[in-house]
Amino acid sequence: MSQLNRLFDVLDRYTSASANTCMVAGKKDGEWQPYSLDRFTELSDNLSKALLSKGLKKGDKIALMSGNRPEWNIVDFACNQLGIVTVPLYPTLAAHDLSYILNNAEVKLLFTSNAELTHKAEQAIQDQQLSVEIYTFDAVADEPRYQELIESGSRQDIDLQPYRDAVQSDDLLTLIYTSGTTGKPKGVLLTHKNILSNVEACQHLVPKDTNKAISFLPLCHIFERMVVYIYLSKGIQIYYAENLDNIVADINDVKPQIFTTVPRVLEKVYDKIIEKGKALTGLKKTLFFWAVELGHQYQEPKKNGFFYNAKLAIARKLIFSKWRDALGGNINLIVSGGAALQERLGRVFWAANIKVLEGYGLTETSPVIAVNSHVDTDVKFGTVGRVLKNLDVKIANDGEILVKGPSISPGYYKNEEATREVIDEEGYFHTGDIGEITSDGFLKITDRKKEMFKTAGGKYVAPQALENKLMESILIAQVMVIGENQRFPAALIVPAFEELENWCKHKGIPFVSKEEVVKDAQVIEKYQREIDRLNAGFGQWEKVKKFELLSKEWTIDDGELTPKLSLKRKVILKNTEEIINRLYEE
Repeated sequence: MSQLNRLFDVLDRYTSASANTCMVAGKKDGEWQPYSLDRFTELSDNLSKALLSKGLKKGDKIALMSGNRPEWNIVDFACNQLGIVTVPLYPTLAAHDLSYILNNAEVKLLFTSNAELTHKAEQAIQDQQLSVEIYTFDAVADEPRYQELIESGSRQDIDLQPYRDAVQSDDLLTLIYTSGTTGKPKGVLLTHKNILSNVEACQHLVPKDTNKAISFLPLCHIFERMVVYIYLSKGIQIYYAENLDNIVADINDVKPQIFTTVPRVLEKVYDKIIEKGKALTGLKKTLFFWAVELGHQYQEPKKNGFFYNAKLAIARKLIFSKWRDALGGNINLIVSGGAALQERLGRVFWAANIKVLEGYGLTETSPVIAVNSHVDTDVKFGTVGRVLKNLDVKIANDGEILVKGPSISPGYYKNEEATREVIDEEGYFHTGDIGEITSDGFLKITDRKKEMFKTAGGKYVAPQALENKLMESILIAQVMVIGENQRFPAALIVPAFEELENWCKHKGIPFVSKEEVVKDAQVIEKYQREIDRLNAGFGQWEKVKKFELLSKEWTIDDGELTPKLSLKRKVILKNTEEIINRLYEE
């Protein structure tokens, strides 16, 4: 790995038994379409030649707005071996953000995947009167296709080696716009060296016998993209899931040993498993919930005693083996990032012999700062793992996590002021997260610096810790804790309506509509009991004293969530202002 200086060097060193059959694969019309290493390289080289023939050069920007598919990777490598900068775009971007990014980044060419995204991009380009060419992966009426570029490149007699030789490790590889929770998107600069240093530092995460992975988190997010580069550097086959709706079927088809996810997906998987357990009867149901409770008691591997391990062996054989079967039967490792993972989920999945590795990082850090390991002695539940060996992390006086090292972004594109705000004179990046390093060397995140608030009584409250605890209830889908300058914390809660409907049916409570059920006295009383139960471990000043059940889920499309499903707190506060005023009236 130390010899990798530019991202495209990964392909030159690609070794795998499956290189001649499948390096990456995507689904088309329900069938897997594999790409061998030779075919992948041929297509990316031909696309590089086509881009050169169109006058594109090192330093130019090309954007990608598409779901995960091999074409995404082909465009990526075609660009990076020429020194052309890729600008990945979330398909869910609001129209005004899309227009802003295309203009701010000075994008010259845009690849889209389908008709819907193409029309969205065309509107954004027209609104700003931009000069951006569009090419589509799928056939879209009256639009030039990516395939046409590939074919035109195949007819070009161009030697790509001089262009590859001109690319240096400190050259800009990608420009990633972070939506954040407020303000305009900021373009994060990431070089070849930034990302390759993170790929190298994370090599230990993937066991040597791993040969197949499935990918469904967006490639436009640096987390999934960097992990895909790890897969390629280790010769692991990558299968791109068709969509989240079919993910379980695709996992069972591919039978991967590893995938990455965000906690919300794991929560949904767990909730569905629990729901199936509730439908069991007699001894089977008793055994199921005995195993689940045993799983919640799971400690770090070396801390579990003889009698616990004896019981766990039975639970794994009778119950947990079926969990693994539901995830294809070969799953060994799941890497979780993007948000805090509930500690109980980490414990129960490890008990089921499915190792979930919680990690932490930001786009500006390429992204991983710390991560737990699959090695028994190198995991600690409730933390995000040990800091990567090539990074220097320290905790500031106010508790903020500061980090320095080769994977740290040079700054923000065309925004020196924002760069100075987050990178100090010593070169430390200020993460905006509050945390601590445990006595045995694990990093623990306690909250976002900007999200902590002070009550009217002068007490600080970390809402994320409360929210993570409340999310342990299968009846809660989304929650936001509020209370800045107020007498006490309160919570806005979006129920898990499918679970709530089942509970109502069991209790004989009519479920006429979401709007009506959140006002039902028995339902409100049930949620009060849930909050009382989950509040128990917090200080008196931290406990949620009041709550409001909301009938409508927070979504990306409504501007209440970022693309990685973080709460846009200011937007939600504004949208629920009347409700909040009512909560604090008495």
